[in-house]
Amino acid sequence: MYYLRHPACALAGAAAFAVVAALLIRDGTAAREQFAAVAADPVKISDQALDRAFNRDAAEREIRAALAGGDLDLAQSFVALAADRGVAIDPALGEAINTETAKQATVGNTAAHFVHGLWTGEPTDLASLAGTAFGDLFVFGDIRDAAREGTRYLTGRPYDRWILGLAGVGIGITAATYATLGAGAPERLGLSLVKAARRTGRLNPVLAVRAAREAVKVESAGGLVALAENAGRVERKAGAQAALDTLALAQEPEDVSRVARLAAAKGGKTRAIIKLLGRAAIVLSASALDLTLWIFWAALALFGFCASCKRCAEGLTLRYLQRRKLRRARAALAAVAVPSRG
Repeated sequence: MYYLRHPACALAGAAAFAVVAALLIRDGTAAREQFAAVAADPVKISDQALDRAFNRDAAEREIRAALAGGDLDLAQSFVALAADRGVAIDPALGEAINTETAKQATVGNTAAHFVHGLWTGEPTDLASLAGTAFGDLFVFGDIRDAAREGTRYLTGRPYDRWILGLAGVGIGITAATYATLGAGAPERLGLSLVKAARRTGRLNPVLAVRAAREAVKVESAGGLVALAENAGRVERKAGAQAALDTLALAQEPEDVSRVARLAAAKGGKTRAIIKLLGRAAIVLSASALDLTLWIFWAALALFGFCASCKRCAEGLTLRYLQRRKLRRARAALAAVAVPSRG
């Protein structure tokens, strides 16, 4: 134990901590550069997360859950994702999906869903979304919603300010769509999706608040139009359900923009990615945690280096003082001994 208190031991510890800290700082710097390179790319973020989370068990579990819930679109999205990543799944699941597709593709079922979307503005699948978009494109849907919520407001009953505001913006976008010969169609469809998400309770309240703030910042509905445009981009590439899932997941308008970029690369697989990963599909949470751990261990190693240097300095100072006292004591003894000899 005496040797552990020797300054040389503290100096050796300081050297060891310095080497460890240097290695951690080097690797942490590389991790930070990698984090910066990936953080801006939702495609790379999702691919990294899928490498850890997606396998045959996960694919088959999610497909069975989607079929049990009657969500054929989600089941097909997971099948596409499995095929894209080379994950083999049970052939029986593919047969079950084909059977369910045949059941839902009847003319009567499609027409019923179209009318449901047209009348209520609450899409549940592609057919009902077509009905919702059709109604909004011909202003019927926006007039219906504006009249419904406006009447409630005028009569003092509870009304939805978001639906009323979206209906008003939608009428303006529809007019612009006609004036530009369809150039505003993505925004028109996206706004229909935002309105449907709000009506069905699938619009994240946090996103709604932040989108409203963005609209106020630009002193118009510009922020809301950008949100609608990105939602429309998701719908075009990944489907209506993927767009609605995005609006439920997103916490800020930038999240919808990120999913739009992800959908442009992943297409129909986007919905499966969102379902499996959640917001981690577009936000680099795992790598951020890794980077935080690198910083923590590097700081700990630097603390150990400083503590070892302090211990070494204290030990050297103590030994110097002890030797100085010893020399003085010897000198005093020598001074006392000289007269006694005389």
